Amino acid sequence: MDLLKKSNATECLLEIERQRLYEMADQYGDIWNPNVIKQSMILDEIINNYNKIYHKMNIDKKHKNPI
Repeated sequence: MDLLKKSNATECLLEIERQRLYEMADQYGDIWNPNVIKQSMILDEIINNYNKIYHKMNIDKKHKNPI
């Protein structure tokens, strides 16, 4: 899968998991609930993966179009 498609897929997953986090916080009524914290950690991992992909895309772009 090329980086752009991977980036788009990760962005969609990020939004789904972010919405799930909001729903869980509402459901449990407490952001310190272990289930909400676990979901927050899942979201953090997806954000980290997205940032890695985005960074790699920018590096690849610079190598293709040097200044």
